[in-house]
Amino acid sequence: MDFDLQWLLLGLPVAFALGWLASRIDLRQWKREQRESPQTYLKGLSLLLNEQQDKAIDAFIEVVQSDPNSTDLHFALGNLFRRRGEYERAVRVHEYLLMRADLPKAERDRAQDALAQDFMKAGLFDRAEAAYRALEGSRFDTEAQLALLALHERSRDWRTAIDVARKLERSGAASFASRIAHYWCEIAEEADARQQAEAAAEALRQAREADPQAPRPLVMSGRWHARRGDHALAMQAFGELLVAQRASFNLVAAEYAASAIACDQRAAALEHLDAIYQREPSLDLLLAIDRLDADPSRQRARLMAHLHAHPAPSVARELLVPKAEPLSAPELQALADTLDRAARPLQRYRCAACGFEAQHHFWQCPGCMAWDSYPPLRLEEM
Repeated sequence: MDFDLQWLLLGLPVAFALGWLASRIDLRQWKREQRESPQTYLKGLSLLLNEQQDKAIDAFIEVVQSDPNSTDLHFALGNLFRRRGEYERAVRVHEYLLMRADLPKAERDRAQDALAQDFMKAGLFDRAEAAYRALEGSRFDTEAQLALLALHERSRDWRTAIDVARKLERSGAASFASRIAHYWCEIAEEADARQQAEAAAEALRQAREADPQAPRPLVMSGRWHARRGDHALAMQAFGELLVAQRASFNLVAAEYAASAIACDQRAAALEHLDAIYQREPSLDLLLAIDRLDADPSRQRARLMAHLHAHPAPSVARELLVPKAEPLSAPELQALADTLDRAARPLQRYRCAACGFEAQHHFWQCPGCMAWDSYPPLRLEEM
């Protein structure tokens, strides 16, 4: 059967018309989606600003589903999940981004950093460490190394923390001398607990070498020598502390006095502490002086003078027990107990970074984990 060209001529315009109509329908749908996508995105932002995070997440999910290639929206959605504590969903979002072969390196590093933060917040420290290590050499390298440093501090892996801190110093991030000294002090304490005297002494030497002005190695060294009965060496370490960090000497003033008595250097130590007290009076210094000069009348005179200059409940308590007369012993004890209750909240040390208060001085704050954030003065003396 012969093919009739007339039908072909008639069919071509019809096919063209149908194709044109189909393209117009697709174009209209694409334009409608493009109009709706920004509207949904703006709606999500509005909900987020109004602190309606659940509805905002739903709006962003809708936008992501209509435009899977939008990396910024994926990052916004992942961050929202992390802020809400939905770490598993945040991990899935950022892992999806990392699986995309077309993702530029800068965006890939950004996704890797976000994934590491997800693991960190979720408490998956092993996976967080691996994720941060994958950022080595990227623009997030410094932030990753700082996060790794915090991880090693948390796990008390002090030697690895030293390596990371030194690497950060070499990169020009900042000076970590003080923190490195603290890490060596932690190693020294662990060695001392295992009765490894040589290892403890070497760790303290490394701490001094890392930061010659750091007070903690000198405090530990003096106390370590005093426990071993080497009071002359203890006084030497405490004397170096007095030169390097005068304020921190308050922490060991009583121990300095005890070592001076053991070395039969009471008079020289008394003269030394009295000269320091005249320049920078403190209760710790005053009690150390009283330990060296046990004459009751002079003790009472010093306490009265200090109380007039620095009226603090702790000083009053020292004055009243047991030196006050003519009060009876029960009355004195009752008064002392009252003053003790009043002074107790003021006898704490307070972290300058987060405000965490404690009865004991800490080199690293238990609250915010900051180093050297505790001034060596109690609240009543600040």
